[in-house]
Amino acid sequence: MFDLCHWYTFMHKKYVYIHILTPPSASGKCIYTQVVVVGNPANTNAMICSHFAPSIPKENFTALTRLDHNRAKAQIATRIGVRSDAVKNVVIWGNHSSTQFPDVSHATVEVEGKTLPVYEAVKDDAWIEGDFITTVQGRGAAVLKARKLSSAMSASKAVCDHVRDWWFGAPQDEWVSMAVMSDGSYGMPEGVVYSFPVRVSADCKWAIVKDLPISDFAREKMEKTAKELEEEKKTALEFLASNSS
Repeated sequence: MFDLCHWYTFMHKKYVYIHILTPPSASGKCIYTQVVVVGNPANTNAMICSHFAPSIPKENFTALTRLDHNRAKAQIATRIGVRSDAVKNVVIWGNHSSTQFPDVSHATVEVEGKTLPVYEAVKDDAWIEGDFITTVQGRGAAVLKARKLSSAMSASKAVCDHVRDWWFGAPQDEWVSMAVMSDGSYGMPEGVVYSFPVRVSADCKWAIVKDLPISDFAREKMEKTAKELEEEKKTALEFLASNSS
């Protein structure tokens, strides 16, 4: 057996698991399981769960980056002066950590009845590629420092958004950010739980959005957060192996 309690203590993080189950079958057994991992290190915790629960399909394990996705939308909306729901198709790439990459290269915003690329609407590339990214990356820590409390309500709202879209489907003209088991898309390493843009259908199936153009600027940041996830995976599995009995 492996000792998850010691692993979480080792990582100096709190953890929360939310299991979404369909009603049991006539036999009383659960027929479908979807897992959303919220507590940090969320991506790696989701990978651990999947690793030690091989009977559950890997695609049924996710980690929450919708909070970061919502924060990125809010930052853009505030900058332009529109509602957050006017902003579509931002992407959170990678880890739910300070290395995540909030990307608006493919995002659009509706302004006075017109749909514009976010870069065109903001008109400040330096802000998008600087303060915007660091603000989203560090928002959780900033809230904690200011309030002496975590952003629990925002996280709860993000969980609801994540589960609603996974269960009922998301608008097909829009993608959302979910940390899912990497299949190697965009050259990211397989076997880690990495946040990608995904489309979600009404049958509870998600699919990574493919073939988005990736700039050199974005590629560097995507690879940086991927490296962190590989390091976390290696540390986690080594630690759990050393504490197994």
